[in-house]
Amino acid sequence: MRKIVLTGLSALALSLSACGQSADEAAPTAAASSDAAPQNAPGVSVTDAMIRLPAAPGRPGVAYFTVTQGDGTPKNIAAAYVEGVGRTEMHETVMENGVSKMQPVKAVPIEAGKTVQFKAGGLHVMLFDVADTLKAGETTEITLTLDNGDKISAPAKIEAVGGGMDASMDHSGHDMSKM
Repeated sequence: MRKIVLTGLSALALSLSACGQSADEAAPTAAASSDAAPQNAPGVSVTDAMIRLPAAPGRPGVAYFTVTQGDGTPKNIAAAYVEGVGRTEMHETVMENGVSKMQPVKAVPIEAGKTVQFKAGGLHVMLFDVADTLKAGETTEITLTLDNGDKISAPAKIEAVGGGMDASMDHSGHDMSKM
């Protein structure tokens, strides 16, 4: 019994000694590191984030959201990451000769005082290798990386299967063999 009490007191003393340390000094635990969100880029926010699951297993899903930059120098969104998704690509829907097509986008500029919408029929993030653990009605996290390395994270609501991609869209400019 005494050994159990000493072990418990030792564990308590160690955990309390970390309380006075900064986040950088304290050793992270597995639970703490998985719950910790990245620091958001100053002046930039992501709202209305939504993941639409694929229409069929093995097909791509899509992410929509709004990015706003309040102030500061212009930046570019360089990449997107969605928890539970193997690979993402930023795309834009364009009309070419009366046909709607998707084309990859390397970077999306955001300017001070401006808002950029990722929405159906415009900019969007294609989601490949969507894990079956992502379920409608739940949330996951989306993280955008800016060209200066800053990150912006936000919760993304997961919508029901069936709204993945518009079947009338021409995907000839995209390599669908990786899906």
